[in-house]
Amino acid sequence: MRVAVLLASLFLLAAPAQSAQTVSADDMARFLAGIEPAPSSPLAALAAEPSWKLHAARLNSTFEGIDKRQLSKVRAWSKANLTVRRPVLFYMFSGPDFLYANSFFPDADTYVLAGLEPVGDVPDVTRLPRTAIPGALGALQTSMRSLLSISFFRTNDMRRQLRATPLQGTLPVLYVFLVRSGKTIRDVSLVHLSETGEVKTGEAPAGSAGARGAKMVFAGSDGREQTLYYFSTNLSDDGFGNGFAQFCERFGEGNAFLKSASYLLHSGAFSKVRGFLLQHSALILQDDTGTPIGMFDHTWQLRPHGHYFGPIKLFAGRNQPKLRELFRRGNPGAIDFGVGYRWHPHESNLLVAVKQEESVQAAAALSASAAPAKALTSEPLAGATTAPKPAPSPARAKAREPAAPRSPMQYARNKRAKVAAARVKRPLAANFRPRVRETPNEGLSGGIMKFWKFLLSGAS
Repeated sequence: MRVAVLLASLFLLAAPAQSAQTVSADDMARFLAGIEPAPSSPLAALAAEPSWKLHAARLNSTFEGIDKRQLSKVRAWSKANLTVRRPVLFYMFSGPDFLYANSFFPDADTYVLAGLEPVGDVPDVTRLPRTAIPGALGALQTSMRSLLSISFFRTNDMRRQLRATPLQGTLPVLYVFLVRSGKTIRDVSLVHLSETGEVKTGEAPAGSAGARGAKMVFAGSDGREQTLYYFSTNLSDDGFGNGFAQFCERFGEGNAFLKSASYLLHSGAFSKVRGFLLQHSALILQDDTGTPIGMFDHTWQLRPHGHYFGPIKLFAGRNQPKLRELFRRGNPGAIDFGVGYRWHPHESNLLVAVKQEESVQAAAALSASAAPAKALTSEPLAGATTAPKPAPSPARAKAREPAAPRSPMQYARNKRAKVAAARVKRPLAANFRPRVRETPNEGLSGGIMKFWKFLLSGAS
């Protein structure tokens, strides 16, 4: 009898944690995020497990810390400095980073995120054996750790971690970030793109080259409906035209965000996505890993914030002298949080690039920390145009021509001639005595100086 009971218990533990009721996407997200589900939720029993209680306590502490340390400051800075509003945000090389996208751009109607990280399946812990759930939740914590601690995902680690867990892909991470940002998820579906950029629901057919992704519809506390698209796609010139570029073009002009992008936009292999962002963005917020500053022409107003110390050692060849000059003379605004590869406070840099059509309206709403605009308009950087100066007269032009180079002997003869002419014009006084310096001067060696002193002492 005891053996039968024991076997039955083991069978229950190994069996999937299925429920007769359908679990909503928001319920699932709250469970994964360590937020207590409603008592009527099919996941309420799983949330009573000690392993889930520990998971919830850890995430409560983690998100409380990052909100106090980072996100609350990001929201305040964004409200003061990002005054150009557009309904869509393009966030390339993002991975599943909805946290910073929402904190910097909370008013977007549509978020378009793209990276190499796989989408995965729509998460459902009820399909997992009960014994596998604690490990899956632990792996989920690990996959989020770098962004929650240093503000960015390490792409190679992220891809490996998202495949080595029962909750595979970016969707579980996006679930957590959405509900921890105060959102309610209303609908989630897997999608793929046609070659013309049309969104198709469901898995892509075999052999399809279109980008694969997910569409998530959600709402904040105000009830306003918003949409998040995440696509797993190659953003290089070889892959950008697989329907993803055409999909993005359908939104018209938006804002753009670039952070910890491995300096890929500095490469010629990513010219198409770089050109798209420059053409279709009203405002670009980026750190130094985004579009090189030399690519911004005179139609952009550039406002630096923070401190530019150059790239980290891993990207030592990506230093930007023009960006350094902008930060040196541009009176950068302050940022009191860390972001990007130089994630320590007071080491990070951000550049707010605004197209000139918006500069007049945006300038009135800028905070005092956005003062660099004046310096930039009075002394434009690369790409800026100024009124042409009038050509000098022939006589002045000839006077400005550099003199021909002189030999050392010619220089010495001219020097002696000038000294002689000065003596003729103003004779020396009878009691004149040359002043002798204690150190060699005008090319004289120490020995000659001592001899000169000796002669003077004998003459006296």
